[in-house]
This record gives sequence, C-alpha cells and structure tokens, in this order.
Amino acid sequence: MHISVLGTGYVGLVTGACFAEFGLHVTCMDVDPTRIEKLENGEVPFYEPGLAELVAKGRKAGTLKFTTDLNAALDTALVIFIAVGTPSRPDGSADLSYVDEVARSIGSRMTGYKVVVTKSTVPVGTANRVRELIKTNQPSPINFDVASNPEFLREGSAIGDFMRPDRVVIGVDSDQAAAIMKDLYRPLYLLETPVVVTNVPTAEMIKYASNVFLATKISFINEVANLCEMVGGNVQTVAKAMGLDKRIGSKFLHAGPGYGGSCFGKDTAALVHIGEQAGYEMKLAATTKRVNEQQHGRMVDKIREALGGVQGKTIALLGLSFKPNTDDLRDSPALVIAEHLMKEGCKVRAHDPEGQKEAVKNFQGLIGCQDAYDAATGADAIVLATEWNQFRNLDLEQMKSLLKTPVLIDLRNVYEPERVAEQGFYYVSVGRPSAGANPFKKS
Repeated sequence: MHISVLGTGYVGLVTGACFAEFGLHVTCMDVDPTRIEKLENGEVPFYEPGLAELVAKGRKAGTLKFTTDLNAALDTALVIFIAVGTPSRPDGSADLSYVDEVARSIGSRMTGYKVVVTKSTVPVGTANRVRELIKTNQPSPINFDVASNPEFLREGSAIGDFMRPDRVVIGVDSDQAAAIMKDLYRPLYLLETPVVVTNVPTAEMIKYASNVFLATKISFINEVANLCEMVGGNVQTVAKAMGLDKRIGSKFLHAGPGYGGSCFGKDTAALVHIGEQAGYEMKLAATTKRVNEQQHGRMVDKIREALGGVQGKTIALLGLSFKPNTDDLRDSPALVIAEHLMKEGCKVRAHDPEGQKEAVKNFQGLIGCQDAYDAATGADAIVLATEWNQFRNLDLEQMKSLLKTPVLIDLRNVYEPERVAEQGFYYVSVGRPSAGANPFKKS
C-alpha cells in the first residue's frame, strides 16, 4: 500500500518512518525545500533517539521517500495523513490555517478515492471542516473519506510508542475507511494491540482528553508537593503510596517544575476553548493550566530563597529541554526559570546534551557550557532542571570543588537528600524537606 504524510515535523516524520518500517511505501511531503534536501541526505532536523537510523533504513530499502511535490505525494497514495502544525492562538484555540491549506490543496489535486487522515492534534469538528474544504475545492466530485487517527507519541520514546502502542484510535464514518485504516496497523495485531474504532468526533476528543488528564495528574502532584513542603511531608513517599493503588497508577506522579513541551499546554488551552465554544466551562482543565504556570514561579522562589536572593549570583543550570532525550525547548520549565533568573540579575551557565545550541542562540545572556562540571565552575549553586541520565550520577565531590558554595537545588528530585547533605551540600528539592546547612543563611 502507498501512503503519504504531509508535513515532516516531529509527528509526520516519525509516522512516515515507522510506517515504512511496517513495509508500506511512504512519501513524506513538505513545502520547505531545505528540509526535504536535508532529509534526502539523511539529516533529521531534530533529535529523537533511533529516528535517524530508521529514516536511513527506509531510504535504503526504498520504502521511504521525500518530496516537495504535492502531486507526487497524492497521485499514488491511497491514504493521506495530515501532520502539519496546529499551534495555539492567543485565545488558546488551535490555529488550523495549515490544516485548511493542506485540505484545499488535496481537494484541488484529487484524482481518485482517498482516505484523508488527520494525524495532527485538532479540535472536535476538524474532520468535518477538512471534508468541506476538500469538497469545495474539487474540480469535479470524487469520492473520499476523512478519518481521525490521533498520535500518542512521547518525545524521547516516539519510535517505541508507535511500534508498541498502548492503543490505536481510529475515527471513521465508513466501513471502507475503517478496513483500510485497520490494514495499515496490521503488523500490530501480532502484539495484540487494542484498536479502538469509533466515530470521528470521539476520536478527536480522545486525544485531548488523554493529554489533559495527564497534565492534570502532574499539576495535582505538584500542588501536593507544595503542601508537603509546608506541613513537613515527603511527596515522593506520598506519590509512591498513591501509585500503588491500581485505580490511580504511578505514572505522571513526579513532582517538579511543571510540564512543558508542545502538547500539554497547547492541548489544555485548546480543550478549554473547545468547551467555551460548546457553551461549557472546563474548570478543571483551566485550573490545571493555571497551577502549572504558578509552579514555574514557585521554583524561582525556591532558588531565590535558598540563595538569599539571586542578583549578582551565578547559577549552574543543568538541562534546558523540557524533558530528557529530546532537543525540544518549547514551553520548557528550565528556560522559563532561566529567563526569570536572568531578569533579576543572575548569571546562568547552562548545559544540555541536545538543546543547548538552540537555547543559547535564542536566549540572550544564557551561557552554554561543555558539560555539567564546566557549568558548575565558579557558580554559587547547581539547579538541576531536566533529568537527563548524564545528571543522575554526578561526582558530587568534584562538583563541590568547582562551586563557590556547595548548594544543589534539585527540581526533579533525582538525588537522596541525606546522601547529598553528607557530601557537604545544602540540598533543596520539591515537596521534600531540605537537607544540610544553608551557607547563605545568616545565623
């Protein structure tokens, strides 16, 4: 079967490469000629573990092609995936201008039956919108179907998520489209992957409901962490005990500086807006978003309090991407914190294994360092903001020798407080009691 993926961003490229690994013939199309040229030369424009190798494998096998020619992408494809960006507008709604543009182009060039699939995260009703745009732009009436097949890819583990998913969601309005879509995912039947076939609006809602629920778990445990700090509790123990309840589960109960990335914030805002459009106030989703924004400020307060103020101080910031194993800086808590600190007159020396180059280019005053030890040299404190594996087993003795003052502010609760304090550090984390003596606190 031949399929096309329109858009070679994160979702589009992962989708195309993985379907090619399934043995399908995939054409990935993008309007950016520079990006396509790089992909044809084996250059993947962002970091995702294993993706460059998978793209190279598909190219070599002849199952994965790249083009800027929309006609070439459409002519042979039975299934067309729309995987373009849907960024947030100022009011929180999803900007569907790229989706609209693609839908018009598909309609104007359609020569035979196709299944047009929205892979991007889009509001409920988008499939109907796409259907009408295709119809109105067809030179002559041609039968087609529109389907919804939302992605559930986590940055840093996207290939595994595609190849071994928890579920596949397919929203369709015809038996023919359902059969074609299920055939695409046939390789997953051996894994007994659950396939949820439903109508299109339900499929569109599933993606938003899933992401906002996970965001809510994060905001909830961060509120519990804040309360633990006030009453002397330990949020890690609380979360562990909560997670042992099978009705709750342990995932996404890790206290920290709040969620970031391209999905949770955008999708939470979009769900609130969808509710407004439908005449229903999504109070919990709105609060989830507000709590997350407040958490960033609480982390800055925590750093300020530990250092007795940050003006004139130097911070070694470990991690800039919003999570480990990605170079994605979008809505990264680490960068929000860095911006606040720099505005208050703090020098920030930072290291991130993948996102550093882009961060330094886009954030004036941010100092990029070779590694964690380089960042710590001459700093007043270490702030661990993203839990890359490289930061999980730091040589604390060496770190102490490089720092002006032995202070470790662990915003990801990676280390055990007592062990760090025994090394002579003042240790601050999230939702747990601090440990050691604060060198900045006047006796």
